[in-house]
Amino acid sequence: MRVKVDTERCVGAGMCALTAPSVFTQDDDGFSEVLPGREDGGGDPLVREAVRACPVQAVTLDE
Repeated sequence: MRVKVDTERCVGAGMCALTAPSVFTQDDDGFSEVLPGREDGGGDPLVREAVRACPVQAVTLDE
């Protein structure tokens, strides 16, 4: 599993960081990013929900 945030598409809604805070965070400008070392999802079962919660489909999951 590999989690990515498309920074060109992200609008900073923060739904991923709210849904799975152990995997996602927001930078100083409010845009989402994957926490360092969590690109594999860290075993968090909420990663899939975070992908679904993104309003602009900026968060993707490759399996």
